[in-house]
Amino acid sequence: MQQHRSWPIETDDDAADRQTASLAGVAVTLLLLAVGLFLVRELHAKSAIEDCLLAGRSNCDRVAAAAF
Repeated sequence: MQQHRSWPIETDDDAADRQTASLAGVAVTLLLLAVGLFLVRELHAKSAIEDCLLAGRSNCDRVAAAAF
């Protein structure tokens, strides 16, 4: 009672479509990573300036320059 299953034969178009989808996924992942890193840098710089101002310092321009 063994049943032989025939697996669908993958065509070149199917393989190319799968590869294109995979490359699109990698591109989206890299784009999200770049945007995330940019946001982290910007938020860190804003936080450093805000901490300086809340501490009552008057030379926060140096802190802003050092944050970048």
